[in-house]
Amino acid sequence: MNNNRRKLIQTSAALLGLSSIGFPALGQARSKVKVGYLHTPAVDGQIWTGDRIGSFVKNGLEMEFVEFTTGLELFQAMVGGSLDMLSTGAVVSNFPARGQGKVFLINNVEFATAQLWVREDMGMKSFADLRGKKISTTTGTTAHVFLDNALRANGLDASSVEIVNQRMAEAVTSFISGAVPAVALWVPFDITVRSKVPGAKKLVDASAYYPQAAIVGGWAARNDYYAKNKDICQRVIRGWSQANDALINDPTAVQALQEAKYKNVPLADFQEQFKASKYFSSAEWNKLYADGTVTKWLQQVTDFFIKAGGIQNAVPASTYFDAKLYLETIKA
Repeated sequence: MNNNRRKLIQTSAALLGLSSIGFPALGQARSKVKVGYLHTPAVDGQIWTGDRIGSFVKNGLEMEFVEFTTGLELFQAMVGGSLDMLSTGAVVSNFPARGQGKVFLINNVEFATAQLWVREDMGMKSFADLRGKKISTTTGTTAHVFLDNALRANGLDASSVEIVNQRMAEAVTSFISGAVPAVALWVPFDITVRSKVPGAKKLVDASAYYPQAAIVGGWAARNDYYAKNKDICQRVIRGWSQANDALINDPTAVQALQEAKYKNVPLADFQEQFKASKYFSSAEWNKLYADGTVTKWLQQVTDFFIKAGGIQNAVPASTYFDAKLYLETIKA
């Protein structure tokens, strides 16, 4: 065998090897994936970091990201067939428990992203003052789950107050206008509250109830898509993993994210928002998947949705969450 032919065979073998671990062989078309997401750093931090460093492309993916306002709208779109998968907050524990979507990847713990703000100028200074009063939020979301935890931890419950269901932008507007004396929101809406209502007081955030009431956000795929495209989901996991670790370990990553996607948020405020989520390295997530911690976190939020949303014959987190795919893809 001459040297040129030997080199050609070796090069072909090397390219085939790259393809088998998620890097497409030369000339191989990338797999197109349509992903819905929420524009908040707790949800799209890894997305835009991966886009910046090319980790999804390197894993043979052509990602089309479509922005939505709430996780409820995301799941409705995915269940309707217009999305392959999505990335969202606590709603990832809702629709899959109804049999609508397979969870396969977790972004972070929304450590302090959900917050309860009150107006002291309307007599709201403590939880006791909230009894019988209106609280605006978006029901069925991270903020709603957090609000339920906060009320119960302080001797109240949903029947003790009047929860006003609005899209978050409208809920915040109601608070600013004085139509309601309290709002349960998620960052970055706190910036609007602080700028428009200087006397507003943050009563508590979700960190007060961690880890007993941890709220996680993550990725889910349409049931039929997941069943037929495990290889693509594995490549999404690889691309996400590389982005996740860059977001954690690269000291310039948070500023790069702010400059690219959050220019309207001052860097100091954005850094504060970023710290409101608890991130883990890909290897640390491996352990949390393997020991059942993630499944437990998902289930406790599902339990809230079962109670608040009246879910009948709910699918348990141990069934709607596939920890195995991540563990097979990302080794400890």
